[in-house]
Amino acid sequence: MDRRRFLINSSLAAMGGMTFSRYMLGAQMHWPPHGPGMPPPGSVSEAEIKAARFPKDFYWGTATAAYQVEGAWTADGKGESIWDRFSHVVGNIKGGDTGDVACDSYYRYPEDIAIMQQLHQKSVRFSVSWPRIQPMGTGNVNQKGLDHYSKVVDAMLKANLRPMCTLYHWDLPQALQDKGGWPNRDLYKYFADYAEIVTKALGDRVDTWAIFNEPWVFTFLGYGIGIHAPGLTGIDGFLKAAHTVNLAQGEAYRAMRAVSAKAKIGTAFSMSPGAPATDSTEDVAAARRFNAVNNVYFLDTALYGRYPDAFEGGIPYKKMGFREGDGEIMKAKLDWMGINYYNRHIISYAKDAEYGENFNAVMPHQGPITYNGWEVWPRGMYDIVTQMWKTYKLPIEITENGCAYSDGPLSDDPDKVPDARRTTFYREHLAELARAMRDGADVRGYHAWSILDNFEWAEGYSQRFGMTYIDFRTEKRTIKDSGHWYGRVSAAGRLDV
Repeated sequence: MDRRRFLINSSLAAMGGMTFSRYMLGAQMHWPPHGPGMPPPGSVSEAEIKAARFPKDFYWGTATAAYQVEGAWTADGKGESIWDRFSHVVGNIKGGDTGDVACDSYYRYPEDIAIMQQLHQKSVRFSVSWPRIQPMGTGNVNQKGLDHYSKVVDAMLKANLRPMCTLYHWDLPQALQDKGGWPNRDLYKYFADYAEIVTKALGDRVDTWAIFNEPWVFTFLGYGIGIHAPGLTGIDGFLKAAHTVNLAQGEAYRAMRAVSAKAKIGTAFSMSPGAPATDSTEDVAAARRFNAVNNVYFLDTALYGRYPDAFEGGIPYKKMGFREGDGEIMKAKLDWMGINYYNRHIISYAKDAEYGENFNAVMPHQGPITYNGWEVWPRGMYDIVTQMWKTYKLPIEITENGCAYSDGPLSDDPDKVPDARRTTFYREHLAELARAMRDGADVRGYHAWSILDNFEWAEGYSQRFGMTYIDFRTEKRTIKDSGHWYGRVSAAGRLDV
């Protein structure tokens, strides 16, 4: 068992078995292998792949995040982030890696945009680094930081790419962490100020925005079990952090809307279909709570101004720091929802969790397994998209979907990177997305994670999710076979290319 998985399982055992998110392996359910000559469980037929079609105005894209690709961690007045601090502590990141250089995209973004253009992309999801804009998290604005992102956006538009800007992809200014971080209620107003600054600077050219990326993940892993920055543990800290983020989502939405009436504002949520392990009343109810906690804990608050029914013993308002009037502050009439889909979970009842979530969620191993141990289950794309569409009727963007495999350049042909498993992964997930769209789901775009191999948080550079291979010694970019295939798909709007 590796270091990170040990920490996850030890922490969760103490917190009632809440085992979920794409960054957590947790307990895994193993199934008998499929027989010889039989397709892998969960795979998609060639007929479905050939039938898949996407509209001409569909946004084919890829996703990145500032800390994972930019590097330049002290350049041009940037302040320290919690990931700068966390990654420099020995033992926090596999291999002792940091994001100090990463893909060097702060300087090489024209090269990266040229790759996107070569692959016929129509959209690029990127994030702005808060400490580049406000090094201390509040107060004075670093104009060099704003100027950088302005140049990036201009380059995207010149390449006929729609810029989809994420305001927060986990790199909180360390100065704000020193004031308590997300459990500090004051941060919701600081974040709204930051959102207003960025929207004023870029809103004349950027019209599609994600307020947060995976709020469940960065609050729970950062403040609940401590395997991500800032590395704190305790369910109370998580509950307070999550509530502040919900307040911040609503306050930022209003600040952005006041600046730009044309802005299309959403959030990218980590989502996973959760099926009950049995048809028992207890497991079925546990699966409902899993959905409330894992999938819509930050969506229902925005749309309805209330928390979903995620706790068997009632919502722990006191532990959250909930105050009268907070329901109205949390409200944000989102224009779209982002879905980050990576895997599914099987849910069973588990009693006596500390705050009444009372479920255990495990990732099965019935389908094929990626390099980092995640099950490949394309059907989950259909399941989660149709579930969210039927429930909320909000336009959907797939803001992340991808897989880790370790394929590298051929020794006798260093400009070629064959990665057939990644191509198969995308073919089958996109076929299930097309099926969901045929069945009525309003899906506007798809963003593969990622255009580049990059810094994968606590896993450092040990996991390669990119369609472009990065030699982290030289920063040379080499488009993988999956990237070339995705470029043909983007140009044709179908999968049989």
